[in-house]
Amino acid sequence: MANNKVQRHKATTRIWHWLNAIALTVLLMSGLMIFNAHPRLYWGEYGSREDRAWLEIDDTRTTGFLKIGSTTLETTGVLGLSLGADENVRRVAFPGWATIPTGYNLGAARRWHFAFAWLFALGLTGFMAASLLNGHIRQHLHIRRTEWAVGNIWSDIKNHARLRFDAHNAGTYNILQKFSYVGVIFILLPLMIFTGLAMSPAMNAALPWLHDIFAGRQSARSIHFICATLLFSFVLLHLVMVLLSGPINGIRSMITGNVRQAPQGDMTGVES
Repeated sequence: MANNKVQRHKATTRIWHWLNAIALTVLLMSGLMIFNAHPRLYWGEYGSREDRAWLEIDDTRTTGFLKIGSTTLETTGVLGLSLGADENVRRVAFPGWATIPTGYNLGAARRWHFAFAWLFALGLTGFMAASLLNGHIRQHLHIRRTEWAVGNIWSDIKNHARLRFDAHNAGTYNILQKFSYVGVIFILLPLMIFTGLAMSPAMNAALPWLHDIFAGRQSARSIHFICATLLFSFVLLHLVMVLLSGPINGIRSMITGNVRQAPQGDMTGVES
């Protein structure tokens, strides 16, 4: 019997997915360039070379290193010290291939970052509003009481570890997908926006309480960086799962909205 088509993603979800993919890519790469201007993170209000940083990316003239707390890792060739496209040594935290623009330009990086931050924030707001109105949150992201059962969660973890994806329920999200999507959409992405606002002197004047919530501009910057790292990790894991579960079906579902549902008993399928 031929596989049946099942709707998986609504139009608003698909549009937001691709807009968000573009916005987050530019935000990440321009953000890394901004980070290159001062590759150290602190907690509290103030931060300078004389203050104690909980994270630092730098070089010793001969080697690059990443320092987190009291732990130091050599990262020569990747972070801190690397070769540019012109084969010249670059003594910056992140190499040019990972940043926008590729050459050091803090002003241009900020313009890229702020422009796409508006696209990111407005897109997220529009997606949330549309998801409430069209039932996407209620139908696909709402975690029901039975799904909270430890046995159900553990079963889903084992199936993922064995690369067994429930293809005959292709129109629904499993519990691990719901956990990850809810965490990203309703926690990480809003935190990115609000910590970004908390770092703005103009917003500090307009909304001083936002600055206080995060216990200082440097704390907001640290949380912003941590959230960006978690989002980058989520995207990598998401891409791996799409490849393992069937990239053609997964990409098709995010373009047309439909997936092919496998017959009962076939556990290879969609995870996107």
